[in-house]
Amino acid sequence: MPKRIINCSAALAEALHEEMRRDDTVFILGEDLVAHGGIFGQFKGIPENFPERILDTPISETCIAGCGVGAALAGMRPVVDFHFSDFVTCGMDELCNQAAKIRYMSGGQVKLPVVFWCPDGAGLRGAAHHSQSLEAWFVHTPGLKVVVPSEPADVKGLMKASIRDDDPVMFFQHKRLFAKQGPVPEDPEFIIPLGKAAVKRKGKDISLLTYGIGFYLCKEAVGELANLNIDAEIIDLRSLKPIDMITVADSIRKTHRAVIVHEACLTGGFGAELVARIQTEVFDYLDAPVSRVAARDVPIPFSPPMEDFVLPGVSNIIEAAKAICYR
Repeated sequence: MPKRIINCSAALAEALHEEMRRDDTVFILGEDLVAHGGIFGQFKGIPENFPERILDTPISETCIAGCGVGAALAGMRPVVDFHFSDFVTCGMDELCNQAAKIRYMSGGQVKLPVVFWCPDGAGLRGAAHHSQSLEAWFVHTPGLKVVVPSEPADVKGLMKASIRDDDPVMFFQHKRLFAKQGPVPEDPEFIIPLGKAAVKRKGKDISLLTYGIGFYLCKEAVGELANLNIDAEIIDLRSLKPIDMITVADSIRKTHRAVIVHEACLTGGFGAELVARIQTEVFDYLDAPVSRVAARDVPIPFSPPMEDFVLPGVSNIIEAAKAICYR
């Protein structure tokens, strides 16, 4: 029997439907959700099936984030839609000064089960205000968990795990991946634990460590690397905080080389943190310095040629791998 194939948008909607049926405390709030089922179709069917549990809000990210925090404190499990991840800047106090700290400051007496859903990433010609990848900001904030899925099954399994988690979760989903298709289990108890990476392709010569849209860049690069007699392993981190360093370390112990790929800009990106951990934990297994492939350190341009120039591409991954493997 062929596996069921759906896209990332449908996988997210399915996860939300299943969790809302399972738990009456789960609800969704954000801007312009009801009329169109979300700007990416990610809430399709929810306004019809759960009309009282998907709420349109005023255009105020400060208000939306604050309502999510308050609802979680009151015993609900809200999913807060930020529309575009760029707009989290308007809710930073609620995210980093409130949501991230309340459970610690209460000595664990208070739970804060809220998911902040943030469509992110560039490539859609959205210019500087609608194209950022900001995951590193929140990895740097103690008290927040950070996940970044790539394939549809990851979207479903990680969203369900995030909703059931008792801590605040930043859920980044790249805008260019909503139409990506793949097999997704129909099991309503299909869960991907936070903090568990996936070996998406086995290889012996180099480890490509990535997440989100970077997975698809690496997947495309693998074929060209094979033509160069470089057998690449792909590790999809999926969860940045907590991070699965066991899977990362096991891969590097085998390949002895690593390239980290992400769309966020290079300086201060998550790749820098991962390099530091690799140096600490598996330095003796490295046969070459760890390389990073990332966006250039500039705001995302509106001009299509300039945006393409700024973002990392398959050719950058190939060149980084060649530089390491041909030393």
